[in-house]
Amino acid sequence: MIAPPGSTHASMAELNRSRIIQLLHRDGICSRAHIARKLGLTPAAITKITAQLIDMGVVSETGNLDGIKKRRSIGLQLNESQYRVIAVKFARSLAQIGVFDLGGNLESMQTLPPVRNDTIRETCDDIKTRIRSILDKDDSIVAIGMAVPGPYLRDEGRTAVVTSMLGWRNVNFIEEFSAEFRVPVFIEQDARAGALAQALFNPEATSRNLGYYLIGEGVGLGLMDHGELLNGELGAATEIGHISIDVAGKPCECGNVGCLENYCSAVAFHGMVTESGLVPGSESMHHAEACRAAFSLARNGDPEALALIRDVSTYIGYGCVTIINAFNPKQIIIGDIMAEAGEPMLERVRDIVAQRVIPVLDRTTEIMLSDLPVDATLNGAAAVATAQFLEHPSEFVEQTEGM
Repeated sequence: MIAPPGSTHASMAELNRSRIIQLLHRDGICSRAHIARKLGLTPAAITKITAQLIDMGVVSETGNLDGIKKRRSIGLQLNESQYRVIAVKFARSLAQIGVFDLGGNLESMQTLPPVRNDTIRETCDDIKTRIRSILDKDDSIVAIGMAVPGPYLRDEGRTAVVTSMLGWRNVNFIEEFSAEFRVPVFIEQDARAGALAQALFNPEATSRNLGYYLIGEGVGLGLMDHGELLNGELGAATEIGHISIDVAGKPCECGNVGCLENYCSAVAFHGMVTESGLVPGSESMHHAEACRAAFSLARNGDPEALALIRDVSTYIGYGCVTIINAFNPKQIIIGDIMAEAGEPMLERVRDIVAQRVIPVLDRTTEIMLSDLPVDATLNGAAAVATAQFLEHPSEFVEQTEGM
């Protein structure tokens, strides 16, 4: 590989280490010859770099593999279970903490007490206490990833607007958390974190052009364009929840009217369920609890529940139409609370897209539900931290050796 102008030998060496461990993370066990072919590096260079990675403890040799012309070769694998990350999910009324290995496998999870506007300060302090306790017990943790509601202004460290939970606007996540722990903290908007989780951990997410359509207490979009997250100038790109679908519609706390979020989020669906009287006592339930109660009725064939899901899924479909026309992803992956409505929702969404999208775009866009075994936003927070390790492995190994 030819070094780009201005690069140093050290930076090129780290880049090649990163490329190798990212390949092992994506493809699993590989031979040195396979790595050389895939990355365009010489066998000698691969031998040298992989020896360094083995010495660092990031990579290890495993059993023999069948090579070209049936020659036997030694496989290499990324030591995913040797390093761990802490993931923190912030939603409007929900906060969760998980510990994951580098393969995205959940090892433990804590759900904090429900968050209210007047308990946000208490929640932040509780998260700090819980993270410190985890770190004290586990030296293998190398980073913390956080997924926060959007639109997240990445340089400022705060969320510009959080509908229905205004208190979160007063939290500066960088000031609150970045210098609190012995390991670095990385913060990303929740839907973009979810898109990164799909790319890193979901084998069904095969395209480098994919959108993760988050429909939880809020509505958001994370977009991978040719393998890179789309961020925008301030970090507030792809805020699909605040695209107006009705110019004379419901007012939104963002200042717009008819915002998509007001019609198909878990908060909106909770309101529909309560207004209909479908779930007794739903007015006192949390959003996820009320939604899941309605989904359960629908799975048992309740016609009113199925009708409500059809109504809300129509608006989810309008969001997909906008995503396709604006960004042309190969895959749209729907996740979070509303994805639990399952096939009835997905079928209606696909019908709306077929009615409203240019046929060639409809045929070439795959719409699916998230297949991750863990909530994609929590998994996304882990992906945010994992991606940093994969890009800068030496920094994290040096950090653990220095403890």
